[in-house]
Amino acid sequence: MADYTQIKLDIADGIATITLHRPEKMNAYTGTMMNEMINAFDCTDADDSVRAVIVTGAGDRAFCAGADLTPDDGKHVFSSGEAVEDLSDPRVRDGGGMLTLRIFQSKKPVIGAINGAAVGVGVTMQLPMDIRLASKKARFGLVFARRGIVPEAASSWFLPRIVGMPQALEWCMTGRVFDAEEALRGGLVRSLHEPEDLMPAAIALAREIADNTSAVSVAMTRAMLWHNPNFSHPMQAHQIDSRAIYTLSRGGDAAEGIASFLEKRAPRYPGRVSSDMPAFYPFWNEPGWE
Repeated sequence: MADYTQIKLDIADGIATITLHRPEKMNAYTGTMMNEMINAFDCTDADDSVRAVIVTGAGDRAFCAGADLTPDDGKHVFSSGEAVEDLSDPRVRDGGGMLTLRIFQSKKPVIGAINGAAVGVGVTMQLPMDIRLASKKARFGLVFARRGIVPEAASSWFLPRIVGMPQALEWCMTGRVFDAEEALRGGLVRSLHEPEDLMPAAIALAREIADNTSAVSVAMTRAMLWHNPNFSHPMQAHQIDSRAIYTLSRGGDAAEGIASFLEKRAPRYPGRVSSDMPAFYPFWNEPGWE
């Protein structure tokens, strides 16, 4: 496990907790935080003991207040300050998008525990997380149009899929900050909690996954639900479903799932994400930067 300076990574009883840890700056996002979070997801994917990942912010004021507008290193705020002639240059890449694409690729389910203000990348980094819970004191803002830029972190792909196009357009075009109740009504978050109840609720949800499900099944299910809706015809989803059912039904996890149900006991799944994913996984073509 790496020595982090702007996040914390704690792993206990099958649950990893990634905490954005710059409370003095409301956990504002930097290039360092991006690299540390990407590394943390590399660690959780590689650790078979991790069954679910929770992401939250340090302190009681903010989940993430967005990009650090006054970075200590004096570098450009929203993108690389270096001039390039070719927009395919890797230096053009948006740092928020590099993180959201890594979360999107996670083999473990990801739960956001949104404990306070979440603005800009503080919202968009949540979008590839599978389930989002929020404090009743949380605030959200897709404020890009009020900063003279556009939504980043691939949020133009994620946000309409989560909340629908009309809601995505309204929030992004007005750039206004809205409260947790509106986030719940709009479908951005799954539930609201008193601040002291937020992490216990997130842990209980992670515990439900960790204690009752096959890690291999969850990893395949996560991939299928994120990728299959992008197919042009349901036959393509049927092909993936069929191959997955055929393959996994012959494995140890399916046998244990049946046995534990019939014997009315907690399951003990032997499968490991590191070694037991179906041979055809990943079943999609991962595009590179061009």
